[in-house]
Amino acid sequence: GDSSTQMLSTAITGMGVLSGMPLNVYDADYDQIELQTFDDKSELYTFAPQSVLIFMCTQRLFEAYCSYDGDRSRFADEKINELKLIYQKIYSGTGASIVQFTYVIENDCVFGNFGLKLRSSFIYQLYRLNMLLMEYASRTSYLYLVDINNIRNITDTRCFIDNKLYCTSKLAFSLDALPMIAYNVISVIKSLKGITRKCVICDLDNTLWGGIVGDDGIENIQLGELGAGYAYTGFQKWLMELKRRGVLICICSKNDEKTAKAVFSNHPDMTLHLDDIAVFAANWEDKASNIKKIREILNIGMDSIVFIDDNPFERELVKKLIPDITVPDMPEDAALFCEYLKSLDLFETSSFSENDTERTEQYKSEFKRNRLMSDCKDIEEYLKGLEMIAGQSSFDRSSFSRVAQLTQRSNQFNMRTVRYSESDIERIAEDDRYITRYYTLKDRFGSYGIVAVLILEKRTDSLFVDTFLMSCRVLKRGMEEYIFNDMIQTAVDNGYHYIEGEYIPTKKNKQVEKLYDRFGFTEKEKGRYVIEADSYTVRSTLVKRQKDDEI
Repeated sequence: GDSSTQMLSTAITGMGVLSGMPLNVYDADYDQIELQTFDDKSELYTFAPQSVLIFMCTQRLFEAYCSYDGDRSRFADEKINELKLIYQKIYSGTGASIVQFTYVIENDCVFGNFGLKLRSSFIYQLYRLNMLLMEYASRTSYLYLVDINNIRNITDTRCFIDNKLYCTSKLAFSLDALPMIAYNVISVIKSLKGITRKCVICDLDNTLWGGIVGDDGIENIQLGELGAGYAYTGFQKWLMELKRRGVLICICSKNDEKTAKAVFSNHPDMTLHLDDIAVFAANWEDKASNIKKIREILNIGMDSIVFIDDNPFERELVKKLIPDITVPDMPEDAALFCEYLKSLDLFETSSFSENDTERTEQYKSEFKRNRLMSDCKDIEEYLKGLEMIAGQSSFDRSSFSRVAQLTQRSNQFNMRTVRYSESDIERIAEDDRYITRYYTLKDRFGSYGIVAVLILEKRTDSLFVDTFLMSCRVLKRGMEEYIFNDMIQTAVDNGYHYIEGEYIPTKKNKQVEKLYDRFGFTEKEKGRYVIEADSYTVRSTLVKRQKDDEI
């Protein structure tokens, strides 16, 4: 940072421990950004970080503005050019993800509110610099921003900055603000590690709408643009935006299913409709049991789920019976639902792809597949009935985001569980030392999108399987056989005689412990495998290869 960062570093370290993600943190000396960045032998490069956090405070920016003798209407543009050089140098030297705080918006009031329309004013340039940061981050795979002004909005603004503390110790934030700032930094770091929440399970009565539909009737529940119903409509709109982003929305309610679904189908002010719901569970069973069933259907971890319910009793029961799930203590007033949930920043993400927007439809297609399975006499008849077609391609720009997501989030079918950011995937794609593949799958019910990733590192006479992972949604459908067949053929086509693989055990990938054995690899030492390409027996699979004219 360009100000004192010791207290911030301590807060981030402590928040990492509290969040279950202990960090090894190197905190550079005071105001050493340029010296650390442009000295190839500095502690920054010796430390070899996975992420670099940069904080530049508004106080120092104002000092630079005051002494700037050029065209002040160009001040922000000059500053962003300086920052770009720093980012590019750090990334080229470390390959690390870079996390940058935006600048705190502070009006110097030299021009009062008129400064907002005067291009050369400090406040105008301050806003512009933040916008330039966002624009650059949107075009750069390795730069991520922490919105410091949003953090300020959800905390007590009066105690966010302590000017006396800055004067005496150059600490840009008050001590009271540090925990919330550290929490947001940890949220970003977690998302870079693939630790994200993928699903909201929501109650209905007095949560999605006001009143109890079974008692009050559809016509009397509170929903719409007027009165108390406006709060519930606003909450539904926020949930709908989460759904469009790719977060699954599910229902878990003690209710008559037919009555509950009728609201989604017939109430004119409903924002959410049945097509927006991935799993709908309305019955009289306890909610913890229903949540466990929903989790089984979705095949995601409990730590990926947020449960929202207005009833404190139901919340406490779920917390007690399912410790890993996130259960916010919702305010009593529905008008505060969105404000409170936004303050928790539960849905931090480090990537977004078009595939995310289709997630609900993909799960609905899965339900149709399950119905087909129940009608078939055996698994072979079921797999034939799916009419599966696979495609494969080298990594390209359109796939970077989704491939990175899979490396970050795939846990069960993942041979080495190496996490890569989008910038890492871009770097690997452009490196001649690697052969890359992503695999897609579709069947008669729809497309799964990108379901598997393979990264092969070129060695002297062999290819090393740096990454082999697959979505659990397509397990035991023949994709394993399809990919191994393609892997061996890729080695032959590129003149390699051997393929080397490695299995690194984790708490979640036990199911692939013997995968290399199953496909004819020999274990030459613990967890290390090898196969001669010519000795491989092509495996039978019902997954057909996509024709070129179908791509």
